Amino acid sequence: METPRIQRDARPESMLINMGPSHPAMHGTIRIMLELDAERILNAEVEVGYLHRGFEKTCENKTFFNLLPYTDRLNYVSPLINNLGYAMTMEKMLGVGVPERAQLIRVLMSELSRVSDHLTCLAAMAMECGAFTVFLYMMKAREFLWDTIEFTAGARMTTSYIRIGGVRADLHPDWRGSLATAVRETRKVLKDVSGLLDENSIFLGRTRGVGVISKEDALSYGWTGPCLRSTGIPYDVRKASPYLVYDRLAFEVPVGEFGDNYDRYSVRMREMGQSLRLLEQVAALIPDAAPLTGSLGLEPAEAIRRSRRQRPDERVHLSPNLEGSEKERLGGLMTSDGRVGVPPKEDTYTTMEGLIGHFLFFMSGKGIRPPKGDVYFSVEGGNGEVGFYIVSDGTDRPYRLHLRAPCFHIVAALEQLIKGRLIADVIPTFGSMNMIGGELDR
Repeated sequence: METPRIQRDARPESMLINMGPSHPAMHGTIRIMLELDAERILNAEVEVGYLHRGFEKTCENKTFFNLLPYTDRLNYVSPLINNLGYAMTMEKMLGVGVPERAQLIRVLMSELSRVSDHLTCLAAMAMECGAFTVFLYMMKAREFLWDTIEFTAGARMTTSYIRIGGVRADLHPDWRGSLATAVRETRKVLKDVSGLLDENSIFLGRTRGVGVISKEDALSYGWTGPCLRSTGIPYDVRKASPYLVYDRLAFEVPVGEFGDNYDRYSVRMREMGQSLRLLEQVAALIPDAAPLTGSLGLEPAEAIRRSRRQRPDERVHLSPNLEGSEKERLGGLMTSDGRVGVPPKEDTYTTMEGLIGHFLFFMSGKGIRPPKGDVYFSVEGGNGEVGFYIVSDGTDRPYRLHLRAPCFHIVAALEQLIKGRLIADVIPTFGSMNMIGGELDR
């Protein structure tokens, strides 16, 4: 095994230590080798890969439909945005449109996820600097947001709710009350946290002027998201290349000035305020009920749609797990393009055509088969630009799938940001980057 660079080049009088992967601030997924002169960092080498799970190669051995749950495990704090990025990449490749209601629901879920992501980042950063009260406040707010997501998606984290062509099911009938509570409580928490940290001399000493990066260096590393915006560059995918209905919504792109740890904290705090504003706007645009249609997929064939033991007028009772995805609702939630959608369960359970269509969709070599070619599409994730590059050879599996993970580019600059600083400065600097192992290592 090759000797690490920092070990070969170390000065005889300096000391080498490992910070991580077992250090609590490293979350068990990253190792930083430090060369020290007392507590001053002379040199650093970051080693990633402790959570590597072969995401890209795994996806290349799954069908386009079945690989969707693997995107949940990338940035597992905001998995719905990962679902969205992959689904929209496939929709671009297939030339598929998405119903208006589904687009609005996608924005709603994405912004709930964004706030959850920023809360988690800042809670961990503050806790590792000693502000445990801030951690508790922010986790309390995140619970309200995750409750709202769970209300509709049925799960809090790994949801696989956003699907190619739309969303899996309609919003819960009482979603407005849950959302209003989440927005109200989160605003209270953000106000409390601002009071605790914004002018706190200890927090300012740990963050202001620490971990500084210039605009030019940030761009050369490929930074995007809140970390790039902390340097003063207002790049946001939602503004630069609008998708869904973001071009119809009013929101600002907060930026920093110095590109230090405090600016990365401040930008995320202000972005959460903008996301709460977006949630209120999109909630006002969503009609109370989905348009009822029965035109999606195969029409029931009266002669064979019931078994002999069923009366012709007897209604099919679906599993409670399918609530919100009944056939008459799907017209507002999923594209009518039969290439990408699973047949409605009413058809699958009651008609020969529906059952055949269901089997064909999941059979090897069938299902979703985009035309030959390649495509790239990106969305604004919690850490920055989340992009999927997919190459299709015309089969039901991707020939090549590559993820542009924003976290990887940001952590690449960590060595530069901590050189010349003290050991204690590693903690807030690393925390401000919001390293998510599933996205970093893939």
